[in-house]
Amino acid sequence: MGKGKNVVILGSTGSIGRQALEVIETLGEDWHVAAVTADHNYDLVNQQIRKHGCRYAALNSRSDAAKLRNIAPEGCQIWEGPEAMRDLAALPEADVVLVAVLGTAGIEPTLAALKAGKRVALANKETLVAAGALIMQAVRQAGSTGMLVPVDSEHSAIFQCLVGQDQDALESITLTASGGAFRDYPLAELANVTPEMALRHPNWNMGPKITIDSATLMNKGLEVIEAHWLFAVDYPQINVAIHPGSMVHSMVHLRDGSILAQLGAPDMRLPIQYAFTYPRRLPNNYRRLNLFECGPLLFEPPDLQRFPALKLAYDAGTAGGTAPAVLNAANEEAVAAFRAGRVAFLDIARIVAETLGKHINSTWIPDLGTILEADAAARVSANSIIRRLEGK
Repeated sequence: MGKGKNVVILGSTGSIGRQALEVIETLGEDWHVAAVTADHNYDLVNQQIRKHGCRYAALNSRSDAAKLRNIAPEGCQIWEGPEAMRDLAALPEADVVLVAVLGTAGIEPTLAALKAGKRVALANKETLVAAGALIMQAVRQAGSTGMLVPVDSEHSAIFQCLVGQDQDALESITLTASGGAFRDYPLAELANVTPEMALRHPNWNMGPKITIDSATLMNKGLEVIEAHWLFAVDYPQINVAIHPGSMVHSMVHLRDGSILAQLGAPDMRLPIQYAFTYPRRLPNNYRRLNLFECGPLLFEPPDLQRFPALKLAYDAGTAGGTAPAVLNAANEEAVAAFRAGRVAFLDIARIVAETLGKHINSTWIPDLGTILEADAAARVSANSIIRRLEGK
């Protein structure tokens, strides 16, 4: 990559999107924000347009897009609707597209950006979980013009550890997990935890949905499926280790017995910056990890009784087809119901398991339409289960 780049940020009002804007400020005047998109927060998008001089912006909500047009600066074009995100992902002047939107809404923009030869900095788990085969096919078809660089701290760590390695050197992967808010909580009391308790992540500053996924370890299960696609590793070669300190972001095990790990302070701006600047490493003023103050590096296997969602993810990933899309959709609905106080914390995994149990899986690589149909059906099924649990 050259010295400076134009970046499109899909999901600019979320945690990752806002931190990405900080990264671009750190990188300096050669880096520009070409476009920002959000669901409906027109006021914050307007502030971002004015601060970063964006030429384009889009809101998924058409009514909020109309409000944004009334207050945005004249030099910025305002687009609207779900199709706007896909079109901005292929913007001719864009060099890098950060996909930081939630859910399967990230699939089409990611495909569009890869087809247009962009670098995709992927911060959306659901895209690879639900449509991994389609995305990796698009990466291969993009050849040298487009590429996919992961933003998740764990996958970024693996990506970094594999730079310069022969393709067949990789033996296995270990994804590290903090254990979330309840890693040391008494098992007998998990039934009574509240959404507020689940949102108190001990190490990371993340959005609410991913924070609750960290508490159930579904977050790590989704990352297992992502790793399978990103690094072409079979599920038995993908391990998870509880690492409370969140200092080792993940490890690769090479065929000669070596283990390579990437360490750093728990700060999402680091993997965001690397995804933007790879293969260059540029200076910044972020907090450094002090090895003399970080304490011992502890690792332990996950307790599947405490974290049943992790096994559900392994099973769905191994089944393939549309099972991962169903896993993801059911989990999204279950987490939303828990956050709304409709179901208990332990019901999240139960809802996902029951939804998967009712799903008739495809035996072929599904196309996008089939994936989205499975996603929609899973949400209907999950909400039926949620209503039944509410009536207990």
